[in-house]
Amino acid sequence: MAKDTMTQPITLAIDTAAPRLQLALLRADGTVDCLVEDIAKGHAEIFFDRLATLLARNGLGYDAIERVAVTTGPGSFTGLRIGLSAARGLGVARKVPVLGIPSLLAISLAAPQGPSVVLIDARRDEAYLELFTAPGRTQGGPRLLSMAAARAAVPTDATLIESPFVDIGAVARFASVADPRDYPPHASYVRDADAKPQDAARIPRRVS
Repeated sequence: MAKDTMTQPITLAIDTAAPRLQLALLRADGTVDCLVEDIAKGHAEIFFDRLATLLARNGLGYDAIERVAVTTGPGSFTGLRIGLSAARGLGVARKVPVLGIPSLLAISLAAPQGPSVVLIDARRDEAYLELFTAPGRTQGGPRLLSMAAARAAVPTDATLIESPFVDIGAVARFASVADPRDYPPHASYVRDADAKPQDAARIPRRVS
């Protein structure tokens, strides 16, 4: 029997970019169940336990997931890697699309209709800034500016959002209808990551 065209693809949304674990499950009837837990570190240790809890309370198993979305930053380097690894692993295991939703765009989804600006403290007296003509519709992409320059760039008629936390339910709804080709699951650092892998030039050579 063909699937009812009015139903939504069951979508799991993941956010580990900020000091909070956020999961959302968009069910086929369009309703969303969210699980949110404040945690600065240790996402990896609790991730699959919390996901199992979310699925169980909705009477679903892993085999029900039809697409996966994950926020891609900017954010915590370690948190981003955990979320991306989990999302990609689920996508491979389930053979379903995985969408990477940039975090500033994800934050904008909670804004009212109309222009908005997401301004997030990037430390070092700098800020991540992105302008949106409507929720999820970017105007020029993210920028890393001095805090003063970022505040000066905020239009007076735009809604200003400064919280680093996404509405994870809104992310699930957005990802359920977005084209996966437009949102590859790759980290979006804006600023180069502070933690850099060693390469041949950096690895000390032992002199015999």
